Amino acid sequence: MTSVLAFVFVLGVLIFVHELGHFLMARRIGVRVLTFSLGFGPKLLSFKRGDTEYCISAIPLGGYVKMAGENPEDQRTGSADEFLSKSKWQRFQVLIMGPVMNLVLALVVMTVVLYQGALVPKVQYEPVVIGSFRPGSVAQAAGLQVGDRIVSMDGTPVENWEKFSMEILGKARRTVTLIVERDGKAIEKQLVPVATGKFEVGEIGILPVMRPEFMSVNAGEPAQEVGFKPGDVVLAVGGERGLSQPQVIERIQASQGKPLDFEILRNGETMHISVTPRVTDGTMRIGAHIAIAEMRTINPSFLEAIQMSAQQNWDWTKLIVKTLVGLFTRDTSVKQLMGPVAIADLSGTAAEQGWIQLFQLLAMISLNLGLLNLMPIPVLDGGHIAILGLEGLSRRDFSMKVKEKMLFAGFVLLLTLMVTVIYNDLTRVQWIERLMPWR
Repeated sequence: MTSVLAFVFVLGVLIFVHELGHFLMARRIGVRVLTFSLGFGPKLLSFKRGDTEYCISAIPLGGYVKMAGENPEDQRTGSADEFLSKSKWQRFQVLIMGPVMNLVLALVVMTVVLYQGALVPKVQYEPVVIGSFRPGSVAQAAGLQVGDRIVSMDGTPVENWEKFSMEILGKARRTVTLIVERDGKAIEKQLVPVATGKFEVGEIGILPVMRPEFMSVNAGEPAQEVGFKPGDVVLAVGGERGLSQPQVIERIQASQGKPLDFEILRNGETMHISVTPRVTDGTMRIGAHIAIAEMRTINPSFLEAIQMSAQQNWDWTKLIVKTLVGLFTRDTSVKQLMGPVAIADLSGTAAEQGWIQLFQLLAMISLNLGLLNLMPIPVLDGGHIAILGLEGLSRRDFSMKVKEKMLFAGFVLLLTLMVTVIYNDLTRVQWIERLMPWR
């Protein structure tokens, strides 16, 4: 139920904002709007104000704004308030405003999300230095070593782990070339990332150097009594360095109530603190919340949040464009495409994590929707804009027959895409996948 409600909310907002862009610009240039609908098919709710009927329809997978004299086959009077009576420039403004509103929504929503501030892993913004390998790592099999720094992938610089994650995302089952720094020398390595998860994300099995950090200490318990403070970074426990958070917890639980020496980093200084764990609720504990990695607090000003949002949206845009181009060059697997079922699943997961995660997903999907609608594919806004541009260059309007052929080609392409993404969605549902013997 959470997934359904979250999906309806996300899709409803995206459709409303997109169609509102078309509606407002149409009204601004004097076009008579006949219908503003959220959804397709039979109308569930409707009311009329002025010349416009506002309605919610049964199929919530889109929406539309119906304008007077919008299509050549519509009954036209030649009135100045009909869409085709307007100049190409004015019609372009109406068509472009839907995608533009989605792009603006992505920028605004991410600004609001970032302005709330957050704790994020510090390593996310650090160089891609290998700290350890996952079991069966293709990177380790290819000869990479702990301490190696990955500086580029297929010629694209990867300054930090965040950029690396975005680059490797669409590289599953594709040979990639890494430039690695080792002992001051550049080494070239080629490997093939494996596909992980139901979205088949690229993965080479490396982890950063993640030093556990004390996030909080409980009053009256051993950690607080001996002087641990939030922000203390664990360097070693009992002389063992490079321990992960689960390993630190294991050492505490296995201590049998004996003192443990912690080597920690506090405000740039190294110090040792000895603590004796106690049994609490049947488990040996020191009374502290230890995070998996060092965390960084982000509390931007509103202007900084806008700048960070613009940068995040630009990074997403480059990733989306690279993914789309990869579909044609076969660098991106079509299995990574998502449809309504996958979006509903992601929406439900994000909603369970909190409104921040849900709104971040909303911003990302809004950006995707805006960019996809700008593609020069007939049926989409970008396709209609492309036809307007071609008519402008040729200084004549295309015949209805030519336009129908263009729109049919665009419809076939979109139908193929829809079949692909729905198939992908179904294969991610376990009980349905079991019914597919070829999987």
